[in-house]
Amino acid sequence: MNHLAHALLAGDEPERMLGSLLGDFVRGAIDPALPALRREGIAQHRAIDRYTDAHPQVVAARGLFAPPFRRYAGIVLDVWFDHLLARDFAQWSDEPLSDFSGRVQGLLHAREAILPDGLRRFSRYLHAHDLPLRYRERAMIGQVLAGVGSRLSRANPLAAGLEAIAPIEPQLDAAFAAFFPDLVEFARRPERWRA
Repeated sequence: MNHLAHALLAGDEPERMLGSLLGDFVRGAIDPALPALRREGIAQHRAIDRYTDAHPQVVAARGLFAPPFRRYAGIVLDVWFDHLLARDFAQWSDEPLSDFSGRVQGLLHAREAILPDGLRRFSRYLHAHDLPLRYRERAMIGQVLAGVGSRLSRANPLAAGLEAIAPIEPQLDAAFAAFFPDLVEFARRPERWRA
């Protein structure tokens, strides 16, 4: 899953949400000196990624991509699933997406001094592009995929990710509809992911 899903599934505790957003930017053992809720957020992020990668709907969805996209299907799905979540955000949250997006940006801005460099750059990117609010726009998803592709060390087709999605979009949407409720239930059970 991508940033919108991680932030939403972290719940309302700012420290846990911060940890969930840190999940892609910290490696190795979780620092025991971090606040407990931040550690939980990192642990939850990692558990969500493992759960997502192993879920039968996600495994099947990755298999729908033809080469050369199959190698990058996990990245494409993470970003596309955030698009679907943003598009139908009211189904998953009582908070309007615009308010939630502002809350995510505000949290990162308020904690900028303690963020690792990668997350600090990402925070500025979110603010500059009004994300995660604009994840609901298809064109923005294309831009996000192209941006991810440009940061990878080897040549890749991610800039054409929307073209790869188009012929299998109904199947991907159905996979998300079947998978995401399971993920929400998983995230609500901290005994399955708490550090």
